[in-house]
Amino acid sequence: MKRFLKKWIKNEDAATAIEFSLVAIPFFMLCLGIMELSLMYASASLLEGATDSAARLIRTGQVQQTEGDPETMFRDAMCNFVNVLIDCNDVVIEVQTMDSYDDFASMAPVFDSDGNMVSQGFNAGGSNDRILIRVGYRYQMKTPLVGPLLNGPDGGTLFMSTIVLQTEPYEFEDAGA
Repeated sequence: MKRFLKKWIKNEDAATAIEFSLVAIPFFMLCLGIMELSLMYASASLLEGATDSAARLIRTGQVQQTEGDPETMFRDAMCNFVNVLIDCNDVVIEVQTMDSYDDFASMAPVFDSDGNMVSQGFNAGGSNDRILIRVGYRYQMKTPLVGPLLNGPDGGTLFMSTIVLQTEPYEFEDAGA
């Protein structure tokens, strides 16, 4: 019997499988977490880029001079940019005019009881106006196990992109008159 126990203790067959079974769950959770965070930061970057791209339409006066709805034009410009990773129906857009850049400090975002941004309207202003553009999106983690570990029970993170700009002087007086 003693010989059998010595032989059994020294036997290393399947040791790798046993070791891997001990570290498999933490390893796969780490891999999922890395992929999830990568998607989350890519979505945040897309939202920033989309806000900047759509804000150019306000800066140059294209949104203000459109025949259609200015908010729809702005939203469409954003959605064309972010539709890969972000559901555009969940994006909250707020565009407000300011009398001066100092007004920004008093124009804090408004949130509902769930922590989601609430829009205060869409007013793209006119020529040479100062404009506050704020976009909010609640990103939901894709994996049910990693999301609550990284972002709390609901697995969501609020992304906000804010741009303050002055529109260009796009309304010119007739120089020949």
